[in-house]
Amino acid sequence: MFIPHLDAAQIAYFTRLVSQYVASQRAAYIGMGVPMDQAQQGLLAPFFRANLAGEVRVVLQEHVVNPPFYPQLRRFGLVNLPDFSAMAAITFVDVVVSRVPLTTPLLFHELVHVVQYAELGVEAFPERYVQGFLRGGSYERIPLEMNAYELGRRFEADPRRSFSAEAEVIEWINDGRL
Repeated sequence: MFIPHLDAAQIAYFTRLVSQYVASQRAAYIGMGVPMDQAQQGLLAPFFRANLAGEVRVVLQEHVVNPPFYPQLRRFGLVNLPDFSAMAAITFVDVVVSRVPLTTPLLFHELVHVVQYAELGVEAFPERYVQGFLRGGSYERIPLEMNAYELGRRFEADPRRSFSAEAEVIEWINDGRL
């Protein structure tokens, strides 16, 4: 996939737009959020730190619209942008917004993003997301997504075999994979 070259100032500008979008969406949805249900908390407890479930808010059956700056990105020649309106769920820092019933595997994937936000920070996560998209050319090649999908596959393969998702995210960060 062809990705147009953007200079450092353009990348920084679009990263700021993504950061602002994330912050505005978190603010819009946090009041609608509810805690994760107890059954899912129990299933996911062996994989995430104890207080994570209490920090996360979930918004169910809600459609997220694409960012308002997408037309501007398309004018720069960026195509194949992630379609937020078609995503099963999306995470805004510690708020998971799901347009479909929130299965445990889907929630696991989104909680990996919560951990990524916590470890990288709310400024670095969007920056790495943008950089990952520009390097890889698609949603599937964004390292943050690759990490969440890989850990999700491990979880789904054997939900009784626990591992620390947080330790795995930190390892990816330290290895320069995120």
